[in-house]
Amino acid sequence: MTSEPGQTAVPGTLDELPTLSDPRMMRALAHPARIAIWTHLGFRGPATATECAEVAGLSPSACSYHLRTLAKYGFVEEDRDAAADGRERPWRARLVYFHISGDPGVPPATQLAGQLLAENMRVAAEDLRARYLARKSEYPADWQNAAGELFSAAYVTAAELDEMRAKVVEVMTPYLRLDPAERPAGTLPVRIVLDAFPWFGPEEAR
Repeated sequence: MTSEPGQTAVPGTLDELPTLSDPRMMRALAHPARIAIWTHLGFRGPATATECAEVAGLSPSACSYHLRTLAKYGFVEEDRDAAADGRERPWRARLVYFHISGDPGVPPATQLAGQLLAENMRVAAEDLRARYLARKSEYPADWQNAAGELFSAAYVTAAELDEMRAKVVEVMTPYLRLDPAERPAGTLPVRIVLDAFPWFGPEEAR
């Protein structure tokens, strides 16, 4: 599934990820402030431009501009039903999960846009990790025990690596719970980053 500008996007799920392949769409989200806004709306929203501005460190007017850009490419939309009164304009995420096209046959502009988006998403995740580590001792013991990194390696074929990733996604899917009504008491959002990169040079794979 490929999302294009102007099309209606739908919330992705981890077992059926939309693939971003349009460089304009990827560049639209790659802006650090837009990543912060989109992430907040996806896992804490709906929220107004003023509320999003506090998260992104922007003025409400600047945040409104970024929200309109995200809406243009189907990442967010206005959520009138969440408005407390007629003056509010809450926004919500439309596209929550996605996959960045890794097809080696895509044009260079698409590859560069995907690389930029992936790098900036990783920077945002690393910022969150740093904030957690700086305040780790303030968290309850059970959260400190559950959070953290896992470092490992595996000897696999390309097909097996793809299979392993699919199995990890299958395990994660029941815990997405985008609908607040599905969340048990005590659930809180957690950022998950899964890396799977070759630990060998390309000449070894020939």
